[in-house]
Amino acid sequence: MSNTSFAANLKTAFDRDGFVVVREFFDATQVKRIVDEIDRYVMQVAPHVPPAFVMYEDTARPDTLKQIAYIAHYDEALRQFLNEGPAIRIAETLFGRSARGIELEWFDKPPGASRATPPHQDGYYFKIAPKEAVTLWVALDRIDKENGCIRYVASSHHLGLRPHVRTDVLGFSQGVSDYGPDDEAREVAVVAEPGDLLAHHCLTIHRADANSSRRHRRALGLIYYSDRVKEDVEARDAYLKNLHADWKKEGKIRG
Repeated sequence: MSNTSFAANLKTAFDRDGFVVVREFFDATQVKRIVDEIDRYVMQVAPHVPPAFVMYEDTARPDTLKQIAYIAHYDEALRQFLNEGPAIRIAETLFGRSARGIELEWFDKPPGASRATPPHQDGYYFKIAPKEAVTLWVALDRIDKENGCIRYVASSHHLGLRPHVRTDVLGFSQGVSDYGPDDEAREVAVVAEPGDLLAHHCLTIHRADANSSRRHRRALGLIYYSDRVKEDVEARDAYLKNLHADWKKEGKIRG
């Protein structure tokens, strides 16, 4: 298949379903390089960033690290990976126009200490217009139904932003409030191998079960906006300020 045909098929599937999967987007050597860079970040950079951006299932247990946010804000090498690596070309293919890298996040569901990710739409967190954003999610471990694979509600991005309500899940503070049987019937559970890339529209509803295995479930999330998106920075900052204050009061973050 030519590059042109691949891009056309990818965009067609994305526009229809709200998500796509690109198998073996990164090879084993590239995956190891990503893992090594994240390990470096955890050891050298994370201790110096705001506590709200480094999240644990249990703040007293370093082995329960579950999520790191705003990585590109604090690390030049990983910022270059976001903005200059091969993933941005996928984002531009899916938008059908130019894209800009916004943020890079890391996720895990530590074995024996994880919780389910509530059904949500990334677009609820993104204070943007129009809602033209995509998350590219790169598996760093084998991720399956046992350790909490992503479950997408196919074509849910066509129905706009759904009502959300506050949850008690650190890192996923809002969940779809009216998620029901019709959504569950359209769920697609995506099993991924290390290096596979999953991409979803910011209005695509998705969730993940807790990790019931003894394996880690690590992944990298790269967020891109189309070049015509405008962000309400004041609304974003106000939301984060209030949220982080609540987390600190509830003892969910260090510091």
